[in-house]
Amino acid sequence: MLKRFISYYKPYKLLFILDMAASLLISAIGLVYPVVTNKMLNDLIPNKNYRMIIVAGIIVLILYFLRMLLKYFVQYYGHMIGTNMQADMRRDMFRHLETLPFTYFDNNETGRILSRMTNDLFDVVELAHHGPENLIVSSLTLIGSFIYLLSINVYLTFIIFACVPILVVVSSYYRKKMHAAFKERRATTAGINAAVESSITGIRVTKAFTNNETEMKKFEKNNELFVESCKKSYSAMGQYHSISNFITDVFNVVIIIAGGLFLYANKINFGDYTTFIVSVNVFINPVTQLIGFMEQFQNGASGFERFIEVMDQEPEKENDGAFELKNVEGEIDIRDVSFAYEVDQEKIVLDHINLKVKKGQKLALVGHSGGGKTTICHLIPNFYRVNSGEILLDGKNINDIKFDSLRKNIGIVQQDVFLFNGTIRDNIIYGRPDATEQEVITAAKRANIYDYVMTLPNGFDSEIGERGVKLSGGQKQRLSIARVFLKDPKILILDEATSALDNTTEILIQDALDELCKGRTTIVVAHRLSTIKNADEIAVIDNGKVLEKGSHEHLIQNGKVYKELYELQFRDKKEYISTHNNSIL
Repeated sequence: MLKRFISYYKPYKLLFILDMAASLLISAIGLVYPVVTNKMLNDLIPNKNYRMIIVAGIIVLILYFLRMLLKYFVQYYGHMIGTNMQADMRRDMFRHLETLPFTYFDNNETGRILSRMTNDLFDVVELAHHGPENLIVSSLTLIGSFIYLLSINVYLTFIIFACVPILVVVSSYYRKKMHAAFKERRATTAGINAAVESSITGIRVTKAFTNNETEMKKFEKNNELFVESCKKSYSAMGQYHSISNFITDVFNVVIIIAGGLFLYANKINFGDYTTFIVSVNVFINPVTQLIGFMEQFQNGASGFERFIEVMDQEPEKENDGAFELKNVEGEIDIRDVSFAYEVDQEKIVLDHINLKVKKGQKLALVGHSGGGKTTICHLIPNFYRVNSGEILLDGKNINDIKFDSLRKNIGIVQQDVFLFNGTIRDNIIYGRPDATEQEVITAAKRANIYDYVMTLPNGFDSEIGERGVKLSGGQKQRLSIARVFLKDPKILILDEATSALDNTTEILIQDALDELCKGRTTIVVAHRLSTIKNADEIAVIDNGKVLEKGSHEHLIQNGKVYKELYELQFRDKKEYISTHNNSIL
C-alpha cells in the first residue's frame, strides 16, 4: 500500500524535494536560538561583548524573516502537492468506477461511493502534505537536537532520552485503538452520506407519501451510529494525546530536578543549564510532532485503504483477443442461456432461454413482472455475463466482442429515463458528442420534441434540472429517444418505454418509437400488448422460461398464457370505456 501511495508523488517530485528542503531549513533555523542563547550566556555577556550581542540578535532576526518566507512556501506549495495528488486519486477512482461491472453498483450505494471519493481522500491530502514533513523533518530535527544536547551535557541528555521508549510503547498501544476507531467512523460517515443521497434523490416521493418522519428515523439511525463511532474515536484520540502529552511534560520535570541537582553539584554551569532548559523544547517539539503524525497517519491511511478497496475492484474484463464489430447486421441469437444475479445466486432469473431475432425484425417480450424480460435486455449489451449458454450477434459470441464496440451498436430506451443535469442539447448529444447542430435538430424532430424545445426561451440551451426534474415524463422520454436517434444504432432495446405514460402522451411517444425502429433489429419489453401486435415474434416470459412464442395471430389462436393476458387487458379496457361513457351520460 505504501508503494502505491508514494507513486502519486512522482509527478510532483521536484516540488516535493523543494518542500522538504524548505522544511529542513525551517528546522535548522529553529536550532539557532538555543545556540545563540548558549553563546551569549557563556561568552558574550560575561565578556561584555555588546557589539556581538547586537550582531547576533540581527542575524537571528534575519534568519527568522527567512523562516517566515520558507513557511509560506511550505504551507502553500506543500498543500498544493497534496491537493494535486487528491485530484489525481479522484480522477483515477472515477476512471476506475467507469470500468466496473453492474454488479459492483448493485452492491454499493451511491452515497458510500461518493464518501470514498470526497471525505476519505481529504484526509489522504493532509497525510500527503504533512506526513513526509512531520516524519522526515521531525526525525532529522530530533537527531540534530539530540546531538546538540549531548554537546551541552551528556548525562542530562541520556536522562531525557530514557523517557522516549516509554512514549513509543504507549503511543503504539493507543495508536492501534485509534486506527480501529477511525476506520469505524469512516464507515458510519459513508452510511450517513448514503442515507442523505437516497432521501434527497427521492424527496418528491417522500413528500407525496408524507413520509418525512420515516426518512428522519432512517437518517437518525445512521446519525446515532456516527455519533457513537465518533465517541469511540475521540475517546481513543483523547487517551492517546493526553497520555502522550503527560509523558512529554515529564521531560520538563526531569530536566528541572536533574538539572538543579547537577547545578548544585557543580556538574554543569548556569549558562549551560539555562541553555539546556531552552534547548530541550527543540528536542520535545519533534517528538510531539511525531506523535501528531501518528494520528494523521491513521486518518490518511484509513482513507487510503478505502480508496484502495475501490481501486482493487475487478473491472469488466474483455476476453483475450476481443475484436471490434464491423458491418453490423443486427441478428441476435440467444442460445440456451441461464443466469442468476450475484446478489442472489440461488435464484435463477433465466432458465435455458432460447430466442432469435433476425436482421431488422422486432421481437416483443411479454409476461408478468419479475419474469426475466429486463434481464434479457441487460444481457444483450453484456452488462452481465451469462452463467451458461451464449448470446450471438451476427453469429459472433458477444463475450468475444469489445464492450465499447458492442454497446455503440445498441440503443436502449427504458421506462425510467435517466437524464444528466445540464441542457437539452447536452442530453441529446450524449448519444454522439461530435454531432452537428443540424443533426441535433433532426434527432429532436424525429423524436417529436423539437416543437416543444422551440417554445422554451433558451431552446436547446434550456436547463432541465437534476435528472430532468423540469420536464414531464413524456418530454423526458422523447429526449431519450432523440438521444438514441443521434446514436443511430443497429440494434434497439425498448424496455417498457411507454408503460408509465398516459394514453395521449403514449401515442406521441409510440409514433417516435415506430420511426426509431425502422430498419433496426428491435427487442421490445411491453406492458401494453396492443403496442406490439405488429411484432414479427412475441415471446411470453415467466419465471425465467419461454412459455410461448410466435406472432400475435398465432398466439391468439394457439397460445394460452398470451391469449389470457391479451383478453384480460382488452376486457379491462372495455370496462374502462364503458364506465367512462356511463359517467359522462
